[in-house]
Amino acid sequence: MQYNFANDRTYDIIAIGRACIDLNATEFNRPMEETMTFTKYVGGSPANISIGSSRLGLKAGFIGKISDDQHGRFIRQYMKDAGIDTSQMIVDKEGHKTGLAFTEIKSPEECSILMYRDDVADLYLQPEEVDENYIAQSKVLLVSGTALSKSPSREAVLKAVADAKRHDVKVIFELDYRPYTWQSPAETSVYYRLVAEQSDVVIGTRDEFDALENKSGGTNEVTTAYLFQHEPDLIVIKHGVEGSFAYTKDGQQFSSQAYLTKVLKTFGAGDSYASAFLYALISGKDIASALRYGSASASIVVSQHSSSEAMPTVDKIENLIASHTEAQQR
Repeated sequence: MQYNFANDRTYDIIAIGRACIDLNATEFNRPMEETMTFTKYVGGSPANISIGSSRLGLKAGFIGKISDDQHGRFIRQYMKDAGIDTSQMIVDKEGHKTGLAFTEIKSPEECSILMYRDDVADLYLQPEEVDENYIAQSKVLLVSGTALSKSPSREAVLKAVADAKRHDVKVIFELDYRPYTWQSPAETSVYYRLVAEQSDVVIGTRDEFDALENKSGGTNEVTTAYLFQHEPDLIVIKHGVEGSFAYTKDGQQFSSQAYLTKVLKTFGAGDSYASAFLYALISGKDIASALRYGSASASIVVSQHSSSEAMPTVDKIENLIASHTEAQQR
């Protein structure tokens, strides 16, 4: 089954939300207390998805707010150099700073992120700074859950979603749940439900869908039955090493294995998954193939040090899929 998008658009994908700085531990297999050196990258789920999409050959744009300082200028230049349209990256003039994420790589199974997200520039994007005409030029609007955690960013995202719906732009909701950015699980569920019910495609881990529903131990069957009462017609639920599953409103189900790799870190997988999955869909591939592209891309990124820098090319993804297919046929 293929998924259809409007063809008469300037952009394949426009993402809205956070662009921040990742400071990844250069020293592996030790706690952050003992780590002395870090390497700087652009981070933030929607920024990473834009970078990954552009690296795969899609025309990408970005809507967000960056700080008026060295970090903000680094983010803008990196994304511009990555081929992303940065004309809608607003520079904050009120002194808000860029969010920072320090990562700890104690082992492939033990990774953590220490976030500095208080009063950050990306959460001060105003609704009036979202250009409806810009969104109307895209096939896809990619919305990240973290942008809903505070006002005025959440209102800016809700405006963007409404703009997209008016112009036949597919709304893709990547749940991107970060509990430390929210006041309570109940608050998270309110805004996640509000956007998920208006979206065309919802992507997340099983735990993130539990956050959306404000429950634990939820099932794919219950989740899809609820969401298919509303706008979504495609839902992707990731189960880690058990693989990922896609469900369509007309009752079809698809699945893909997780591609085994030598894992360095656990973060970055979701962003690379989303960018490759959407690349495949937008390029006209069927949903089953899109799941494979997403899974393969995720396995590549978790084996590398960065998230944004490690976003793979189409050749790398297809080579990995082919090599696993050949191995299974032996």
